[in-house]
Amino acid sequence: METENRKVAFICSKGDLDMAYPALVMGWAALGNGIDVTIFFTFWGMDIITKDRQKHLEMSPISKTSMKMRMMGLPTGTLGIPNLLSIIPGMTAFTSWFMKKKMAKINVPPVDEYLQMLVDAGAHLYACKMSVDMFDLKKEDFVDGVEDIVTAGDFMDMTEGAQIIFI
Repeated sequence: METENRKVAFICSKGDLDMAYPALVMGWAALGNGIDVTIFFTFWGMDIITKDRQKHLEMSPISKTSMKMRMMGLPTGTLGIPNLLSIIPGMTAFTSWFMKKKMAKINVPPVDEYLQMLVDAGAHLYACKMSVDMFDLKKEDFVDGVEDIVTAGDFMDMTEGAQIIFI
């Protein structure tokens, strides 16, 4: 008796640098465990797959109350520092640069390379039709590897039986 392969589907709804990686990391781990992976990009999450936005993802320190100050070499336990620092011009650019530097130091691939690794390993990437229409995008606006533009209903049909994770 043959059993059906396990499936996981991620819905990426945010285009911030720190919100791009959860689906990429978990998707890679799933593929490594023989699990079928589908990723659906909607709303701001489409920045992750849009050619002119993908290499410009940012991470703002605003509302990152869990951002540990030791990440930036500052003392921990200082409440409100990330939000306080965020009002200084250039802090989003600095935080984004710093996060990319820290990730590169531990050999985490940039978003574009990670997506290509996922596609090469068999992951399926889809853009949300409603969001595509809302933002006046076309399939040509997306990086290679995005298979199609589909409705939310289509996504539900194609991921029947999958564990769905919303990010």
